[in-house]
Amino acid sequence: MIDYDPHKSGGVKSKAVRQLKYLVILDYHSAYPDPLLLRAGEILKVEEKKCEYGEWLWCTSSEGKSGWVPETYLQRKGDSGTLLCDYDATELTVKAGEEVLGDKRACDWLWCTNSEGKKGWVPEKCLERL
Repeated sequence: MIDYDPHKSGGVKSKAVRQLKYLVILDYHSAYPDPLLLRAGEILKVEEKKCEYGEWLWCTSSEGKSGWVPETYLQRKGDSGTLLCDYDATELTVKAGEEVLGDKRACDWLWCTNSEGKKGWVPEKCLERL
């Protein structure tokens, strides 16, 4: 498991990342069926909007699509930000009792893969490490 921070050494270390196994202890249903899919270097409009998970910013792309982006993934300048790395905002719907693999952490969420091979972000509070 790694904490992904694009500000440090170009982001993710180049070596292979070990996936850790987690048990889903709380159901989570994805709230955003049409997630942001962004490329490094994109300029985003940043809005001050409260998020229950903390360090996430509500951003809008040049195409007008909006969603949450980890604050550490942006180089902020006023009400805009430059994305420092590619970013996929897909959230993974999970049910208690399910097992998932997690390999990346950002702002209290984990990037997980379920038994069907589907991938997405899951709040850490819904998971327990096995």
